Amino acid sequence: MMEQQQPPFYLNPYQGQCQFPDVALALDKPDGLLAVGGNLFTATLLNAYRHGIFPWYGDGQPILWWSPNPRAVLYPDRLIVSRSLKKRLRQGRFEVTLDHAFSDVIQACALPRDRSATDQASSQGDDPGTWITSEMQAAYQQMHNLGHAHSVEAWRDGVLVGGLYGIAIGRVFFGESMFSRASDASKVALAHLVQQLKQWQFSLIDCQISSDHLTRLGAENIERTTFTDHLEHACRTPSLAPSLWKSTLSLYDPD
Repeated sequence: MMEQQQPPFYLNPYQGQCQFPDVALALDKPDGLLAVGGNLFTATLLNAYRHGIFPWYGDGQPILWWSPNPRAVLYPDRLIVSRSLKKRLRQGRFEVTLDHAFSDVIQACALPRDRSATDQASSQGDDPGTWITSEMQAAYQQMHNLGHAHSVEAWRDGVLVGGLYGIAIGRVFFGESMFSRASDASKVALAHLVQQLKQWQFSLIDCQISSDHLTRLGAENIERTTFTDHLEHACRTPSLAPSLWKSTLSLYDPD
């Protein structure tokens, strides 16, 4: 990690893999702002996530890098499945797949959404989704092509109605965004993902920033140092082969 004098730190966009300052140097206000600039090359993004850093910025802004404190996470064995969600899962109205439509999922997450008509489930605290710029879409599509980024899709009658995407490194899944075009579709997708991650012995799902929606699903805040200490171990575990991700998930057992 590089050393600088004053945050936020400015990154060289021409480096093949940008080097980040220690996350302990991130600003308190705005919470977690660490660096500005750099690039969205795959090597840079993987280096960022391994150290508990993620990009989040809007059109017309430089790339902004964040590591908030506290950090919102979901431990797979602590997912809260409400009575209504259990009922929805038992109904089996959605078919859930992995890595069948990554580009469609990220494009859907990027669209501005009417909060009253969605699950309000962006990992960035109920953000309506416009932060996913075309530059970010291209970068994460490349991550997907290389086997690092993955999508979960919820289908109804062959139509994509919900899903989410994120990055997997070792045994950590870094959630990025969710969308829903049918009631509970993204929640069903998340429940299936959590079930699969438990089978693969994933230890943590990064939710980045807390929201009421995520809290109801079992997300909790932990200290940034606790989070980065966990990453130091869990991200060193060999990642799953990309071929294991592309599958149709079995029906979720809410019991």
